[in-house]
Amino acid sequence: MKVLVVDDSEMTRMVAKKTLKSCGIAYVLEAEDGAKALEIFKQTAVDVVFSDWNMPNMNGLELLIEIRKLTPTVPVIMITTEGSRGKIVEAIQAGVSDYLVKPFTPVTLKEKLSKWVQVAPA
Repeated sequence: MKVLVVDDSEMTRMVAKKTLKSCGIAYVLEAEDGAKALEIFKQTAVDVVFSDWNMPNMNGLELLIEIRKLTPTVPVIMITTEGSRGKIVEAIQAGVSDYLVKPFTPVTLKEKLSKWVQVAPA
């Protein structure tokens, strides 16, 4: 299984990667913005995308829209501090699969992942 983690915070990517590895996900790809993530997504079959909302070059919503043009089936989980109703509705209309609110814990990340794919037991 391949998971793509997209966040401009290196620390957030590191925590997510460590948590995903503990879930038995051996192949974790990383990108620091949506533009780089889209390049990776087009070149590599990815099973799940965790994406920050606020990033330089291409934000998470723009990335989500581009991913949905390519495939409607890959789960895209937004990692965000954006909790306003308008933002949530905008993401739902664009095809977001789920949300993970920052700051997140390894437990909450694993819970979100397990809703969409099979993960190793704790």
